[in-house]
Amino acid sequence: MKEFKYVVQDELGLHARPAGLLVKEAAKYKSAITLDSGVKKADAKRIMAVMSMGVKQGVEVTVTVDGEDEDAAFDAIKTFFETNL
Repeated sequence: MKEFKYVVQDELGLHARPAGLLVKEAAKYKSAITLDSGVKKADAKRIMAVMSMGVKQGVEVTVTVDGEDEDAAFDAIKTFFETNL
């Protein structure tokens, strides 16, 4: 299991467009990818779960990756957050 913390920089937070892109990226991997905002947790492969978290700018999210391809998934999801959020 691997995890990282990321503070959302996007002024709109984790809104529909990046949430959709995140789900699409997470779906490429077999590993379980979980987002935790400290208030809510969500499966990164489920768009409604991600959007229902209501993550705003400045909120720290803990991303956990666990599974057989966790190394590749971890690198891809971390890069996604740094690039898009």
